[in-house]
Amino acid sequence: MDQDEKLALVEAILFAGGDPVEEDKLAVAAGMDRIELRGVIAALVRKYQSADSGIELLRLNDHYQLATKKQFAPYIKNALEIKKNTALSPAAMEVLTVVAYNQPVTKSFIERVRGVDSSGTVNSLVEKKLLTEAGRLDLPGRPIAYKTTEAFLRAFGISSLEELPPLPEQRSQVTMDEVTAAADAAEQ
Repeated sequence: MDQDEKLALVEAILFAGGDPVEEDKLAVAAGMDRIELRGVIAALVRKYQSADSGIELLRLNDHYQLATKKQFAPYIKNALEIKKNTALSPAAMEVLTVVAYNQPVTKSFIERVRGVDSSGTVNSLVEKKLLTEAGRLDLPGRPIAYKTTEAFLRAFGISSLEELPPLPEQRSQVTMDEVTAAADAAEQ
């Protein structure tokens, strides 16, 4: 099988799959080892980066998926009559942040960090497929743990959680005492 046939084969598998396909499964299905598959994937990425392609190849952790380029989203939505995506609320962004940096976590952990009931927000993010259940913890009551999904990675344009920006160091955060002191100084 020549290189063009290998490209077409991997492209066909990814297209037919629709959902992200794990690298190992893709290699087995295509009859390639991982190194050869990675070469084919790199060639497909180059192919789709050209201006005359409406498709891109996404890497999501150890999975690959074909997707349309973001610049064509409005046209695709019009053609398929897809409802406009609604922006995530600040509460949803907070919950996603807590889960992304600490996963797997329970609702009670999220609520302790945020200081408010987060059940509705967590349930909404599960419905939107940005969070998923990660099993039950071996604690009293066997609470459900949650983690982010591949849809989360896609939504935020990252390939893996390692690409999340680092959290600020505790020392660089402003404390309430510092805010109060600054307000008192400004009044004088």
